[in-house]
Amino acid sequence: MAQIRPFRAYRPLPAKAAAVACRPYDVLSAAEAKAEAAGNPDSFYYSIKPEIAFSADHDPYAPEIYAAGKTHFDHLVEEGTLIREATPCLYVYRLIMDGRSQTGLVAAASVADYFNGTIKIHEYTRPDKEEDRKNHVRFSGLNYEPVFFSYPTEPSVGASISKTMESEPVSDHLADDGIQHTIWKIDSPEAIAEITRLFAENVPFTYVADGHHRTAAAALVGREKELANPNHTGDEPYNYFMAVHFPDDELKIFDYNRVVKDLNGHSKADLMAALSHDFEVEEKGTSPFRPEVPYQISMYLDGKWYALNAKPGTFDASNPIGALDVTVFSEQIMKPIFNIVDQRTDKRIDFVGGIRGLGELQKRVDSGEMAVAFALYPVSMAQLMAVADAGMVMPPKSTWFEPKLRSGLLVYSLIEG
Repeated sequence: MAQIRPFRAYRPLPAKAAAVACRPYDVLSAAEAKAEAAGNPDSFYYSIKPEIAFSADHDPYAPEIYAAGKTHFDHLVEEGTLIREATPCLYVYRLIMDGRSQTGLVAAASVADYFNGTIKIHEYTRPDKEEDRKNHVRFSGLNYEPVFFSYPTEPSVGASISKTMESEPVSDHLADDGIQHTIWKIDSPEAIAEITRLFAENVPFTYVADGHHRTAAAALVGREKELANPNHTGDEPYNYFMAVHFPDDELKIFDYNRVVKDLNGHSKADLMAALSHDFEVEEKGTSPFRPEVPYQISMYLDGKWYALNAKPGTFDASNPIGALDVTVFSEQIMKPIFNIVDQRTDKRIDFVGGIRGLGELQKRVDSGEMAVAFALYPVSMAQLMAVADAGMVMPPKSTWFEPKLRSGLLVYSLIEG
């Protein structure tokens, strides 16, 4: 069963929450984050993406980058923008986007659960990004950002969490993208005991929904600290990391799309001929076309959109991985036609979250930066959990969750708990 426990969070003063909170580190480029943080010295981008305070040609993985992130965090604490909770607490984090709400339990998740499989994953991580996040944790001793978990909906847990939402929130703000972020504190020992008990008794597994790199980084640094501590007991704060746990029936997965730098030496005619082996190719014109059904992939090439409809027999709908549109894309297009075997490490491919819209795909191709773009039909939560339950992993960047958590609203210390 899943282990969770309360922790003493750092959090912004209510009046400062909107100024501190920012999008997760991996949603924006450094240039975009720098633009968003301009004129706002409280922005948590200076902690999670501290390279924005350096010149564009500065090595983003240099030690001084990570040190600058911790310096910014310390400054926010020293000036009183961030305060430290007096006692260990749980938190409730609700997000509202376009009238749809999702409500999660913020708690410290167990490093042991990550290694024993109680916390289930559905993606491999990219080594460079994993090392980057590990260095942030090593330099700071903090989880700057929570990871985004899901669990099979459990009414008793939901009912207990709902009780706490009758009190005044400790943080409530409308972000510039129109998403409402509200956080309640659970500091009653009785309520904490009830929720942790219900979670332990009724939630057999949790699932990494968004944040595989941060999850791996937190767990691996925790393991490093365990091995370096001859007096390790298992109760130290580094044995846990911060996660927001959402019931699976409240989550929505958007498409996660791809852009590719070149056609792997193919002409347009050669590419179309290669695609026609496994797909029925249908031209859709110049207006953006989004996949409408499973096993239909949208492609933008040379100013036009196309529907690529997978032919029968080219996918295995009975297999948790084979049933995914992203698998069809990887196995029938990326590997044989583009010679992109490992999407985690190949620099010829990039990923674009569906929330940015198909216009972003078109823009990157029309600019000449990329040669072709593909939009995929989104994965469902049932598919995600089936893959994780089977001990399998999806192709990289298969899911894009919205709304995103805001960083800086809660911070966990691996040193102080």
